Amino acid sequence: MSGRAAAEKSGAMTGTNEFKLTQGPEDSVSAVKFSPSSAQFLLVSSWDCTVRLFDVGANSMRMKYQHPAPVLDCAFYDPAHAWSGGLDNQLKTHDLNTDQDTIVGTHDAPIRCVEYCPEVNVMVTGSWDMSVRLWDPRTPCNAGTFTQPEKVYTLSVAGDRLIVGTAGRRVLVWDLRNMGYVQQRRESSLKYQTRCIRAFPNKQVRHTQTNLIHNTFATGGSDGFVNIWDPFNKKRLCQFHRYPTSIASLAFSTDGSLLAIASSYMQEQGDVSHPADAVFIRQVTDAETKPK
Repeated sequence: MSGRAAAEKSGAMTGTNEFKLTQGPEDSVSAVKFSPSSAQFLLVSSWDCTVRLFDVGANSMRMKYQHPAPVLDCAFYDPAHAWSGGLDNQLKTHDLNTDQDTIVGTHDAPIRCVEYCPEVNVMVTGSWDMSVRLWDPRTPCNAGTFTQPEKVYTLSVAGDRLIVGTAGRRVLVWDLRNMGYVQQRRESSLKYQTRCIRAFPNKQVRHTQTNLIHNTFATGGSDGFVNIWDPFNKKRLCQFHRYPTSIASLAFSTDGSLLAIASSYMQEQGDVSHPADAVFIRQVTDAETKPK
């Protein structure tokens, strides 16, 4: 059997334009995030209490660091620093060059979301303690705590706008330069609890992962399918093959050339046997992501 055939049989290779990362997490994947400067590096956080840094081009894990409990989200501050939080309530920053941890601060309950806002140079965390906290990454230290109406499930940053999705299907829009009051409140028009919100470059609110090159977006669900959508013409551009289990997280690289796809069972049916957790890297083509 040729190397290629062996890779395909093992599932490492799923086609000419897609492969599975080796040395992936040993439990559910909570988030995948590409480096802000390069399509080469990807952070992956997991319920196995790790955050892993992958060199996507070489399909190798460069390093991993631990939390005492499952990690629910991670983000790059810059190419050399990862931030992460989870069920231990601790916000950590990790220097990817020196492999050193710093505990920046804590929430009063698990940290569900970690995002960076370059326009305001602030890290933003959202927690089940019903608060959003801002952090100055240079010090690093806490730069303010802002009460939300319910547990925070999702965050998105667009320019200086912060969009927060909470329990009770609530969506709030804040201005990161003036957190004195909420700019907008609305109830989600979706029937089910919102688990992921993303803002379009024109700052509209949607539930998605956006390809900034073509202003299209990808969605993934517990059916194992990933769809690419053209939001302005309100139509689906394509659907990829079915992945082994639920799509837990998606991320486009900044240049729009790659899509990281976390195929990871999210306990929707309780503790049942399920396919292994995996992260796939797909080279996306203009034919798949460019509006027709």
